[in-house]
Amino acid sequence: MTGSVPTPRELLEIAIGVARDAAGTAARMRAAGVSVAATKSTATDVVTAADRAVERQVLEALRAVRPRDVVLGEEYGGAAAGSVGAGVVRWIVDPIDGTVNYLYGLPYCAVSLAAEVDGEVVAGVVRNVATGEEWTATAGGGAWRDGERLRCSTEVDLGQALVATGFGYDPRRRLHQARVIADLIADVRDIRRMGAAALDLCLAAEGRVDAYYEKGLAAWDLAAGGLVAAEAGLRVTGLNGLPPGPDLVIAAPPALFAALHTRLAALDASGGP
Repeated sequence: MTGSVPTPRELLEIAIGVARDAAGTAARMRAAGVSVAATKSTATDVVTAADRAVERQVLEALRAVRPRDVVLGEEYGGAAAGSVGAGVVRWIVDPIDGTVNYLYGLPYCAVSLAAEVDGEVVAGVVRNVATGEEWTATAGGGAWRDGERLRCSTEVDLGQALVATGFGYDPRRRLHQARVIADLIADVRDIRRMGAAALDLCLAAEGRVDAYYEKGLAAWDLAAGGLVAAEAGLRVTGLNGLPPGPDLVIAAPPALFAALHTRLAALDASGGP
């Protein structure tokens, strides 16, 4: 399968196998004990040895079956979207989404792996390292968990919606995000902050939370989980007509989207540092 672009389903099969092995490695390394190997944007933005080891494993596994593809990873970087030629597969990997949870032994962290062709994510898998729960999607093929087709929440009232979100690592950004939540929380059922964007998107895909938003997501945070959410029927966009990205990601069922978008715009959720 190295001479042409496989179908989304074929890419998904590759992604599933690689992600399962990677999640197994992460789980074994967590059981053996982990510590901080480095920090990134701030002292609280940590990297463990497992993050690096798992991403190296994913890179090697992908190169073994798709040596001409390119890879964008959180820890080791790689090809930006604009530098990838037409028809070339770009894999987008977050080796451990929710590293702080992983460090503390909280069961809310995941391997996220997506395949992108011509700028479109066409296949993705998110696998919870601790529980083995696995979410998958292909473009146009729906979103799934354990053989069950996923559908997003049918809630129509923002006041009854359970909304997930997350915080950045920069203290100034956190303060702005906290101000947004302080005003938003009176307009929704409640807020959940669980610490792994890919998993938040997957929970929204199956209605375990009604909607999700967050500022500051990178491509590896969004790619696989965003496809799962979109294929489950959520609108996954940015603010004011922008595509989803670092400024803001909103994932909400169509019936809730307008109300949530309006409130987030009014609260300047994409603003701040």
